[in-house]
Amino acid sequence: MMSQGLAAQSEKQPQIPAQNAADRVLCVDLDGTLIATDSMQEAALLLIKSSALNILRLLSWWTHGRPYLKDQLFAHAMPDAALLPYRADVLEFLHEQKRLGRKLVLATGSDQRMARAVADHLGIFDDVIATDGHTNLTRHNKLGELERRYGPRGFDYMGNSSADLCLWEACGDAYVVDAPGHVLRKAHLNRKPARVFHYPGGAMAAVRALRPHQWVKNLLIFVPLLLAHRMSDIRMLAMAIIAFCAMCMAASSVYLLNDLLDLESDRRHPTKRRRPLPSGELMPAEGMLLHSLLLIGGVGLSIALLPAAFTAILLIYLVLTLLYSIWIKRLLLVDVITLAILYTLRIVAGAAAVSVPLTMWLLAFSLFFFVSLAFAKRYSELLDLEAAGGFEAHGRSYTLNDLRIIESVGPTSGYLSVLVFCLYLDSALVQSLYIRSELLWLATPILLYWITRIWFLARRRALHQDPIVFAIKDRISYLAGLALVAIVLLASLTFHGHWGRWPLPDRGSAHLKADATK
Repeated sequence: MMSQGLAAQSEKQPQIPAQNAADRVLCVDLDGTLIATDSMQEAALLLIKSSALNILRLLSWWTHGRPYLKDQLFAHAMPDAALLPYRADVLEFLHEQKRLGRKLVLATGSDQRMARAVADHLGIFDDVIATDGHTNLTRHNKLGELERRYGPRGFDYMGNSSADLCLWEACGDAYVVDAPGHVLRKAHLNRKPARVFHYPGGAMAAVRALRPHQWVKNLLIFVPLLLAHRMSDIRMLAMAIIAFCAMCMAASSVYLLNDLLDLESDRRHPTKRRRPLPSGELMPAEGMLLHSLLLIGGVGLSIALLPAAFTAILLIYLVLTLLYSIWIKRLLLVDVITLAILYTLRIVAGAAAVSVPLTMWLLAFSLFFFVSLAFAKRYSELLDLEAAGGFEAHGRSYTLNDLRIIESVGPTSGYLSVLVFCLYLDSALVQSLYIRSELLWLATPILLYWITRIWFLARRRALHQDPIVFAIKDRISYLAGLALVAIVLLASLTFHGHWGRWPLPDRGSAHLKADATK
């Protein structure tokens, strides 16, 4: 009985030949294995980026089968093989095997054009086997072709997905790269893989792709409620919080779409290339799914719970952001003004969410202030470009020749925002909102200091990111913000409207009595 059980078990377990592993061909998959992305998905994104109408062409090609789809897709859109996110330790392993004299073959279901471009770029593969427009080289098609060329058990195989299970079962040594848990468990059912390559990612990569640190910009939604002195109104505060959540979801959907459309340019950037989508921690299809869910969630939440005016502004924000991503960001100066408008739209959306009026003072201050910060961002990018030995910013209309003019226009715009603030302090509106409005003048030197400091840091190449995001991590910015809040609170302590009904000091009471007498 025992011998029969052992015999049955030996029939299930594939017999590895006595052939030396070094004599077997090592066949390597491309998508998800050699590179941490999917070349077909990236080619589709490039095609759609060139024209949204190409979605119809993709659907038409798909009706003719996957080999035809791949052939046409890569004939019209080819990702740059030099910019693909190659897995460093997989490449190191392949170079080591090459030094040992092993024959390496790139065996992929991707199109032959893409496969040959990768092979030419790396220069380590002896042969390329790929989809040719007639046969989709995946699963058993790939297995049949490898066995025809190299014989049963005459090759080792490196792959990453459930489509590779039949190849791992039939090959000599199996190499598993970043496979999902259920795929890895099935791969172990036949025999233990020769090596498993693990990579971080998953849920945390998806969270990072949302850029939650950028959500701090959406706190501008609360500005109209704060300036209207209605923060103690629970219903209005709840509406502002819902608006904040809707804006965060919509903004993250835009960030994802922007990363999907800018994969190649982001990979040229020293820091953006580490983002989940450009680095391959998140597949393009996963990014597109997240984008769709967040877009539907943000707009749906707005339609269901918020005023129609907020929904209209949210849609304008989404359209303008999309235009910025695919077109406006390449336009000289228009990109900076658009960024300032997008910031200001958050304030307008906050006012619409809680149905409080906006003043022209606030809108003017916001526009000048955020134009200055947008210029500071461009200025820092150009300084980084200069340090790297470049001249023209990739995907932008700025060159190193523009540094001097930006140095002039950027700070000036910031100081104009402070001027608008000073004129506002002398307006009748402030006198009606704050009895001790003279205290608000203390905010002026703080604003001047913060704006000037941002430009000093930019000039010293210490501002390597969005100034708003920089302020989140900057201790001095926190102190300046706390000082501004304290000044506003002190000026508001005698406010006689809807905010808290603070006890009025003698000076305020006398002032109110005088007003009542008049």
